Amino acid sequence: MSPEPLYEPRGADFSPTEHTRGPWDPRHQHGGAVAALCARAAEKAAGPEFCLTRLTLELMRPVPLERLALDLVVPRPGRRVLGMTVSVSAGDLETEVVRAHAVAVRRADLPTGEGHESYLEPGPEESQGAPFEFGADDAPAFHRTGMELRFADGGDRPGPARVWFRLRRPVVGDEEPSGVQRAAAASDFGNGVSWVLPFEEWIFLNPDLTLHLARPPAGEWIGLDAHTLPSDQGMGMAESALYDERGRLGRAVQSLLLQRRDT
Repeated sequence: MSPEPLYEPRGADFSPTEHTRGPWDPRHQHGGAVAALCARAAEKAAGPEFCLTRLTLELMRPVPLERLALDLVVPRPGRRVLGMTVSVSAGDLETEVVRAHAVAVRRADLPTGEGHESYLEPGPEESQGAPFEFGADDAPAFHRTGMELRFADGGDRPGPARVWFRLRRPVVGDEEPSGVQRAAAASDFGNGVSWVLPFEEWIFLNPDLTLHLARPPAGEWIGLDAHTLPSDQGMGMAESALYDERGRLGRAVQSLLLQRRDT
């Protein structure tokens, strides 16, 4: 029997389960869960002949734990390159909370002689469970019950971290998540795992996320080599090199809003 998914299909819409919950506010979803849902929509629109090479999410408002509607348009149709826009609405299904832009390229068998010579080590089997926890409770949430984290390095101290991620459950229904969905889900963790400001004192949420892929991800595990760059101007960024067990496969970047919790 499949575990409860992140989202249950409700006709053309999607109802989030509690496994989509984020770390900043229990009423809101984690950006990684929404990113995986948008990646799924773009992949289905593109079809199996294409693979996503870029996905950008503009997180316009906090995404509530309410029914979501997705509207997809293809403003850039083409034989080799597709450009797609996914609009996500919540609640009354009239309030846009996320706008995603995706680019997909047609698959082709064109050996270049280039290998994957960069790896994230140690691998997931030799890495450890999370040395920290967002928040004090153990309620279901995306970073607890939606995703498995194994740290190759960092997490127990401020600064860069190298972490492996594996979805614990399907994104929608009983579907097997694609590699792109797995990468999108993991890519939103960069700012959290490479924290430089204490979670108890600071908010460092991201209003956007951009994922670039050089090839389709393989296997269940996605690795992030993540770094956070703060500033003293209320802003910052996080960037993550992405890996699977075959080697380096892409990059994710997040803008950050920095704010003290007591303000």
